[in-house]
Amino acid sequence: MKGAQQMDVDDRDALILPVPPEPFALILGPAMRGASDDAIETSLRHMGLQPERVRDVGADLEARITAPCFRLTFGAVSVLAGPAAGAALDLADPDHPSTSLLAASLPRGWRESRDCWIFISENDRGASPSQTTRMREFFKMMLLLIDLFDASHLFWSPARLWSDAPQFRASIAEMLVSGMPPVLHLVAFRRRDTGDGGIMATRGLALFADQELEARIPDGWTVAEMVRRLSRLALDMMLNGPVRTARTMRGLDAGEWIDLLPPMDGASQRSTVIVEFGRDG
Repeated sequence: MKGAQQMDVDDRDALILPVPPEPFALILGPAMRGASDDAIETSLRHMGLQPERVRDVGADLEARITAPCFRLTFGAVSVLAGPAAGAALDLADPDHPSTSLLAASLPRGWRESRDCWIFISENDRGASPSQTTRMREFFKMMLLLIDLFDASHLFWSPARLWSDAPQFRASIAEMLVSGMPPVLHLVAFRRRDTGDGGIMATRGLALFADQELEARIPDGWTVAEMVRRLSRLALDMMLNGPVRTARTMRGLDAGEWIDLLPPMDGASQRSTVIVEFGRDG
């Protein structure tokens, strides 16, 4: 559904190739359309992003980024930046069932417009800051780039999630003041049907907390009710770290409880915390 976060998916999610390990963002904006490489470099330099021309990105990245390619540096992080190539655009296809959307409806012809740029986080050079510091610096850079490109939409690869760029910008600006991550812009909440009901799971939370969440949807509960509860759990994990031991806590409503069951030590599958909701009596 357009204009809201798309959550209803089927088992084809399991057939999609995993997102590349380095997080990246796509921004869609017309401001650089028709600009020369030199003009783009000058604009990036004026934003304080220290652009360096990159002639060879390597075989592993050339399917996702095209010329002109720049290395941008901001604080503790550096990114590769350039027009997005086919593999990245395929991954972000808003019509694919594995893609989520939050208050976003991309314009017709978005892919062919060449207005979509990719920003790929590079491995740290020298001292390695914490993941929290790296992501904070990365999102500060995104604020500058959203303005520079006059972006309308932003795609965040760990969640495979499109957002409205001005809303994303406002949420990140608020995070820099309050310290509260904008969960709905960074984590997708995906519903899937099973033989005996529905399940909702997060996607993209592991980047920040090393774990994802998965919960059976209780009878009569809406998707919005599930997102409200899982997003609060996700926020707690982003701020305080992963769930290490099983525990029970009070829920949002009176008489409601939540069980959290982390994976067993040594489990080979991806790290997922199983969530169970219930009520007293």
